[in-house]
Amino acid sequence: MKKIFILLLLAISVFANNHFSKKATVKPELVQKGAKKMWCPVCGMSLVHFYKTSHAATTKDGVKRQYCSMRCLLVDLKNHKIDKNSIKVVDVVSQKLIPAKMAYYVVGSKVKGTMSRVSKLAFLKKEDALEFIKKYGGKLMSFDEALNVAKKGLKSDIAMINMKKQKMVYPKGKLIYEKKCKSFKIDFSKFSDINELKAYIVKNKLCKIKGKPLQMMSLYLWEVKRVNKIAQKISAPHGAKCPVCGMFVYKYPKWATLIEVNDIHHHKLYFDGVKDMMKFYFNPKAYLDVDFTKKDMSLFVTDYYTLNKIKANKAYFVTGSNIYGPMGNELIPFSKKSQAKNFIKDHGGKIIEFKDININLLKNLE
Repeated sequence: MKKIFILLLLAISVFANNHFSKKATVKPELVQKGAKKMWCPVCGMSLVHFYKTSHAATTKDGVKRQYCSMRCLLVDLKNHKIDKNSIKVVDVVSQKLIPAKMAYYVVGSKVKGTMSRVSKLAFLKKEDALEFIKKYGGKLMSFDEALNVAKKGLKSDIAMINMKKQKMVYPKGKLIYEKKCKSFKIDFSKFSDINELKAYIVKNKLCKIKGKPLQMMSLYLWEVKRVNKIAQKISAPHGAKCPVCGMFVYKYPKWATLIEVNDIHHHKLYFDGVKDMMKFYFNPKAYLDVDFTKKDMSLFVTDYYTLNKIKANKAYFVTGSNIYGPMGNELIPFSKKSQAKNFIKDHGGKIIEFKDININLLKNLE
C-alpha cells in the first residue's frame, strides 16, 4: 500500500503544474561504472538534470552506457555495437528504467526537447502517457516510431546544437578555462569519451566549478582544444573521394587516411579509413589507372585519440573492437601501444602492427 501511495504522489507531481522538470526527484538509476556515470558519454550533459529523458544501453561486449536523450542514444548506435534489446528508458512517472520496447512515448509535446527540437518522453503505462498529452500535447508512439522521428531530425538537431556551441558555449568555455581555471594541462589521450574527461577534472580538483560552467568548459576542451592541439592532421579537400568506396572523405576527418605518392605528380589520395587505404595499397590498379607500386607510396593514418597524422608503418592498430568506422568494421590506429591497450579495456579487440595487415585480414573485416 505504501509503495502504491508513493507512486501516486509521483504521478501527481508530474502533472501538478505547467513547468515540467526533467530532473530526477528520486534516487536516479545510473548504470555506468565509476565517476563518469554522472554524465552522458556523447555530449557530457548531466544525467541527473536530464534524467526523465534518459536512456541506457549495453554494448555487445557488456559495457553499460547511459544517455541524456534519445538523440545521444541514436548517435551512439552509429558508433558502437549496441545490443538493441538492451535499450531502456526512464518512465516519467516511476522514474525507473524500463525496457524501451515496452514504453509509450509522447513525441512533440510542449516540453522542450533534450538535445533535440522535438521532445520525446516515455511512460510505462498508456494511461499516464495519455494524461500527459492532455496537459502538454504531443503524439503517442512506440519506441521504434519515436526512434524513427529522431533519425529524421538528427541532421537538423546536430546543426542547431553546433550553432549554439559556436556562438555561446565554446567562447564561454574558453574564458572559463583560461581565466577561472588558469589553463591547467590535460592529456586528452587518457579519455575516450567526454564524461571521462569531466570525471577526471572533478576528481583531481583541477578547477572548482560545476554545473553549466563545467559543461561549457568540458565541451570547449573536448571539441575545440583537443582537436586544435593536433600538430598536424590529415585534411582532405572538400571534393576528395575515397578511390575504393567513393565516399567523401572530408565528412569523416576522424577516420581520414592518406597515401602520398612519390612520383612526378606527387599524388595525394585520401581514404575514409585504414581498411580502404590498405585495400588500395595491396592492389592500386583495381581502383585507379596508375603506374606506381607499393614502393612509391607513403601511408599516413589518423590517431584515434589525438587526431594527429601519423605514419602507418609506425602505428598500432586495434582490430575487432566494438567501434565502427564509416565503412563498418575498421582498423583503429594509435601512435602509442599504451593508448591502444587503454582503448581495448573499454571497446575490446586486439592489437596488431602494420606488418600484420594482409588481404585475408581485410576480407575478415567485411
